[in-house]
Amino acid sequence: MSSTKVLPYHITLRVRDTCLCLHVQRAARTLARRFDEALRPFDLTNGQFSLLMALNRPEPPPMGAVAALLAMDRTTLTAALKPFERRGLVKVSRDPSDRRSRILTLTSEGERLLDRAVPVWEHSHFEVEQLIPGGNLDELRSSLRALS
Repeated sequence: MSSTKVLPYHITLRVRDTCLCLHVQRAARTLARRFDEALRPFDLTNGQFSLLMALNRPEPPPMGAVAALLAMDRTTLTAALKPFERRGLVKVSRDPSDRRSRILTLTSEGERLLDRAVPVWEHSHFEVEQLIPGGNLDELRSSLRALS
């Protein structure tokens, strides 16, 4: 067996140090763990919190709009909604204007849960914002939106 590497190690180091995908993934995982821990008392993950927040609108949104906002396909969204339906936090019903479409309604119980969870999210979010060097959060958000 030959010990000669085809790909030089310095390329591995360059990818490690410059790969935007790697750095965004690492940051996302770190943020997810932080918010998962903060939201644990509400029996929510950060992804579930985001999903519930996406439903907190003046009018119940259609499934397609929520899937697009959260950058997930409808099948994944349907699976993510099942635990919320069982907990009585979300109601999925036919759209009266298009029987093929589904609309998603946050129940009163879902609204109360969000009302209790938002202050914890706000506190955690404030702590995270303090960790951003330079504090130019609007530019960071704009750059992340451009990538998504």
